[in-house]
Amino acid sequence: MTVTEHPASSNEYEGLPTTSPIGAALDWKWLRGAKSEWGVKPKPGPRGLTMMDIAVGSYGDVPDNPPHRSMAPRGADVDPDTPDMGYILNKKSDVWADNVVELYEEAVARQWSATRDIPWNELPELPSDLEHAMCQVCTTLTEVEMIASDLPAKWMWRMNHDFIEAKMFLCTQIMDEARHAEVFRKRALANGGGLLMSRGQSEGLLRTILEAKTYTQATALMHLLGEGFILDIFRMGELISPSPVEKRMFRMAMQDEARHVAYGTMHIRYAVEQDPDVAEEIHEALDHGEAVLTAFGTNQDFGTALAVLLGGGVEHVETKGFPLQIELQRKQFSSYLARCERAGISRLHRTKLPLDLLGIDPNTVLAN
Repeated sequence: MTVTEHPASSNEYEGLPTTSPIGAALDWKWLRGAKSEWGVKPKPGPRGLTMMDIAVGSYGDVPDNPPHRSMAPRGADVDPDTPDMGYILNKKSDVWADNVVELYEEAVARQWSATRDIPWNELPELPSDLEHAMCQVCTTLTEVEMIASDLPAKWMWRMNHDFIEAKMFLCTQIMDEARHAEVFRKRALANGGGLLMSRGQSEGLLRTILEAKTYTQATALMHLLGEGFILDIFRMGELISPSPVEKRMFRMAMQDEARHVAYGTMHIRYAVEQDPDVAEEIHEALDHGEAVLTAFGTNQDFGTALAVLLGGGVEHVETKGFPLQIELQRKQFSSYLARCERAGISRLHRTKLPLDLLGIDPNTVLAN
């Protein structure tokens, strides 16, 4: 980087007006007295000027405990009279993840449109049972996806502005999830089937996530548990999609969901590394969340619709659909437990999930 002389060190700006045209006092501090790293200049990389590129000098230093609770940009010369915004998430460990800046850049680069990027005009007419099943799955997904928008919106205004990169990433998550709700709603309606059943098990899980006492507990419930389970369904898109249109839809949603889960996993890891006492709070939230998720798993509409899609029709639901659905649940449970391990929260011998019903041995989860 090249450091040049700050203009304030010369007499170039002497003799400036001391009052504005309406009589207000002028100090011109921004021009000849602000504390800044004048001359600290980032260099654009092959992808342009990224958030990683501008993390230069003190501007890239994210404090563990910010000195201010204002919306002033990190690194600015903050007026001592700046009011307190009342933030309650004022520790870096409350919101941070070491991968959050890279995930933000990825999110910006990989935005897609539920209007233009899904080939809706290629959607074929389906047999009635498959159309009903896809509409039911999309009804449930439309219902549950917006929780991952509502939850960040609940907490973002409480986050210290010095953690701007985390807030920016959560903004992309809000947009992602709005797009997911859009695309699944569109698919439910696109072939004339429409929105079908909504039952209480879904709402119970969503309310549990929204009512979490802390942001870190909420993140564990949403990213480790809820979105992690949905991610595995998206990854099964090749098996549950009757046509290339649905395959494209699930593939695009999957790339977004994977980012969200990656942030949540690494945030939990960072929080626990910085304060090991947080681990028990997360465990308590997951104890309750797993019990509620098990109830959600009894949602017969979503479960049987998935089985029909996996089986290729109602005539194969018992011989093919239900066995593949059990395999999906095994994958979901095993992936969740492995995700918790990566986050530094071992649930192998504490989980409330019915591993025995699926024949899962917790001692072999990490080996698979």
